Amino acid sequence: MKGQDSFLLFTGSSHESLAGELARVLDTSLGKIQIETFPDGETGVEVLQSVRGRRVFVLQSIAINPNHFLMELLIIIDALKRASAKSIELVIPYFGYARQDRKGMERNPITAKLVADLLQKAGAARVLTMDLHTEQIEGFFNIPIDNLYARPVLMKSAEGLQSPVIVSPDLGRIKMARHFAEELKCEIAVIDKKRVSPENVEMGALIGNVKGKDVILVDDIVSTGKTLEIAAKVCTLNGAKSCRALVSHALLSEKARFDGIEEVIVTNSVPSSNKRVKQVSIAPLLGEAIKRGLKGESISSMYRSMKI
Repeated sequence: MKGQDSFLLFTGSSHESLAGELARVLDTSLGKIQIETFPDGETGVEVLQSVRGRRVFVLQSIAINPNHFLMELLIIIDALKRASAKSIELVIPYFGYARQDRKGMERNPITAKLVADLLQKAGAARVLTMDLHTEQIEGFFNIPIDNLYARPVLMKSAEGLQSPVIVSPDLGRIKMARHFAEELKCEIAVIDKKRVSPENVEMGALIGNVKGKDVILVDDIVSTGKTLEIAAKVCTLNGAKSCRALVSHALLSEKARFDGIEEVIVTNSVPSSNKRVKQVSIAPLLGEAIKRGLKGESISSMYRSMKI
């Protein structure tokens, strides 16, 4: 892209394929960096080119092995800071520990706030992320943070349905479901979910009408797929014609299954080789946000003009 000399793009080792896609969107090359693991497990980083006085972006998803990739990111930030980078801006497609955003019980930590503090203390000047589990996490930062939405990328998979209805598999995703429904100009329904353990959920009442309709389940995170699977079952029992799912982040475990769901579309915010899901790329979305940031243009208004 024009003016590419004004910035540099680096990546950690968590998602090198997405970083490569983003570099192509931005018409630039990935910065030269060496990341190694010492025999005792410590991470070593060496920046192999000058970054002095440059605006630097670093892509890293804090997922799959979140402890390792978070520590790696902190070390990369420190290396760039000590190499006199002008500013260090983080591109975090999936913000790890986002589900620990409040005290669920009396003596629980608020780990999402801890991660935000660590990134700021290390030297991050700005964060670009996507579909945070809760928007309150933005308030954990004292630096600018842009929370993108995967909706325009995922929405293309819903085109052509004759009688769609957006279904939120739990009460926490109602706002997300409403935005999808507004785009499709259709109704929404909600399922009352109760989580009984990290891997097990119970579904309650269905609020709304899905009879004879093509159900589109929307969620920000899928791990075991149990929530989506049970939600699809509830919808089918209530007369749904078909069920598919659109999900922002696929943290898929080996146990993941999606019985009763025709198609599960996820973004590539997290690397995955799971053949049960179809991935769509967020590189154009991230690239557009970065381009606008470099030009000093509004990021929040880009959805109106994007044709991804």
